[in-house]
Amino acid sequence: MSANDETAVDAELIGERRHLLSLAFRMLGTISDAEDAVQETYIRWYRMSHLEREAIEIPRAWLTRVASRICLDMLGSARARRERYVGPWLPEPVPTSAFTEPGEDPLDRVTLDDSVSMALMVVLEAMTPAERVVFVLHDVFRMPFPEIADIVGRTAGACRQLATSARARVQAVPSRRVPRSEHDEVVRRFAAATQSGDLAALITALDPAVVLRSDGGGIVTAARNPIYGADKVARFLLGALTKKPGAEVLEQDTHDGLGFAIWREGRITGVVTLDVLGGLVTNVRMVVNPEKLSLWAPEA
Repeated sequence: MSANDETAVDAELIGERRHLLSLAFRMLGTISDAEDAVQETYIRWYRMSHLEREAIEIPRAWLTRVASRICLDMLGSARARRERYVGPWLPEPVPTSAFTEPGEDPLDRVTLDDSVSMALMVVLEAMTPAERVVFVLHDVFRMPFPEIADIVGRTAGACRQLATSARARVQAVPSRRVPRSEHDEVVRRFAAATQSGDLAALITALDPAVVLRSDGGGIVTAARNPIYGADKVARFLLGALTKKPGAEVLEQDTHDGLGFAIWREGRITGVVTLDVLGGLVTNVRMVVNPEKLSLWAPEA
C-alpha cells in the first residue's frame, strides 16, 4: 500500500469516530466512558502490524466489532463503580446536536431522539451488559444476529432471545410513547406552576407517584436519594429555586422533548428532563454533575 493509500485509510478511520462514539455512548451511558472505549479501539487498530491491517476488508466493521467488545467489558466494571456513586446515578444528557449529521433527514432526527433519550438510557441501565450490547447493535444499528453473536460470544439464537427480553423492558415504559406535542404541553404547565411558586398548582401537574432524581455525583449539591410523591417533589423543586437565586431555569430542547437548562453565570450548570404520562409529569431527572455536562459548554 502506498503512502497516499495509507493516508486515505487513516482519514476514513478518523471519519468513523462519530459513529463509534454514538455506538459506545448508547452502550455505556456517558461521553467520557464512550471516548475511552473509542480511544482504546483506535489503539488496538494501530497496534496491529501493517499486514494485519491490510487484511481487514472493511475497517468500519472491524472498528464496530472491537468497540462493542470493549464496551461489553467496560459495562461490568461500570456497574461496580455506579454502586459506589454518591447519590442517584443518571445517564449523561446530551444536546440534540451531539450525534446529528449535516443535512440529516428530519425523520432520522426523530429516530435519533428516541435512541439517545434519557427515558431509554435509563431503561438500558437496567439491562444486563449482554442485553444492552445486543439491543443497541440490533435494534439501533440494525446489525444482524450472526454478526452480534461473534461480538458477544453467544449463539445467534441466544442473541435473539437477549434482544427480545431487552425490547420487552423498553416497551414496558409507556411514557416513551407519548406524542411530543402532548409532552411539551404538560411540561409547560409544570414550568408555569414552578415559576409562579404555586405549590397547589405544581402538585396538580405532577403524578401522585412522581419520582425526582438529582445527580450531582458528590461534586455539587444534589438530593442524595430519590424523592417520591407529588407533595414532596413539589416542595423540593420550589425550595431548590429559592436556595439558588442566581440561577436561571430556561426551556431547553432535549432528546426527550421539552426540558430545562439551569444557567448560572453564563453557562449551563444543569439539565432537567421529564417523563409525561396521562397529562402529568411522572419522572423528573436533574443532572447537575459537571462531569456529565461537558457537551453543553458550546451551547453556552
